[in-house]
Amino acid sequence: MGEGDVRDHMWWIARAIFSSTDLQTGANILFCVIFALAVIVYKLGFAKKLPILKSLLIYFILFLGCSVLTFLGYFLPIAEGLFIAVIVLGIYKIRLHQAKKGSKAA
Repeated sequence: MGEGDVRDHMWWIARAIFSSTDLQTGANILFCVIFALAVIVYKLGFAKKLPILKSLLIYFILFLGCSVLTFLGYFLPIAEGLFIAVIVLGIYKIRLHQAKKGSKAA
């Protein structure tokens, strides 16, 4: 089983990353992509105004969780799912903002 055979089983974001980099760099880039998307999903959907230490604790736990998600993200659509979640939550936030602005104008 060659290296090209393994890439054939990856989802498109992981395949795009690993097709242009070596294994270690690709793993680091995939982790950064997953972590960035997870932070955006957290901020769009779940973030509350917290004290700085509690926020740091949440981001640290998110960082640890993303290392597991990166391992799963080689052959499962983790990054793709997070990307779709960012789009859905972004649309929700935009519509919510428009609805609040519309109700203030009325």
